[in-house]
Amino acid sequence: MAKAYRVLVADDHPVVRQGIKQILQDAHDIAVGGEAKDGDEVLKRVRSGGWDGLVLDLSMPARNGLDLLQQIKRETPKLPVLILSMHAEDQFAVRLLRAGASGYVAKESAPEELVKAVRKVCSGGKYISPSLAEMLADNLEHPSSKAPHDILSDREHQVLLMIGAGSSIKEIGEELRLSVKTVSTYRTRILQKMGLRTNAQLIRYAIREKLVRDS
Repeated sequence: MAKAYRVLVADDHPVVRQGIKQILQDAHDIAVGGEAKDGDEVLKRVRSGGWDGLVLDLSMPARNGLDLLQQIKRETPKLPVLILSMHAEDQFAVRLLRAGASGYVAKESAPEELVKAVRKVCSGGKYISPSLAEMLADNLEHPSSKAPHDILSDREHQVLLMIGAGSSIKEIGEELRLSVKTVSTYRTRILQKMGLRTNAQLIRYAIREKLVRDS
């Protein structure tokens, strides 16, 4: 029997980690060799080596998901990283694939899709769902003008999402490890690029475009 892929699972919710672990280990050819509950722990475990793949939640405490992905790829460029997120794949997947992710799976996906994705990235491939592949193909065949948020930089996009989710400038600065002044500068750029004036307009936009969940 072939050796099982050794995978690190990173998510800040214990119940979610346990569920992912159970799904993957039921596959028999995948072994969850470790878990991590925040960004700092992810880096510590990744640096210990010996992993065939990392299943990474996009929203992790201590370090922002995109920043964490970029640092992991700088330090261990050959480690396949599969992003698992509550956000719709059409809003995030392309940015994350550009940043070095080997694949993207929405948390609402079926367990079978998660197993398939882990196998794919651990074997050296890239994974995108059939629905995302169809959307990308359709965009190539029928190109359209970019949505306002698509012209934002990765950092501006992060700040937009956090404002859209109701975070204050101070809270955003603490999570991204940026000064309040720097976050305010990003906010100003976002408003200018998107032709908006207030946080309330940003929040309405983010909800309308399904960039955040309307609670």
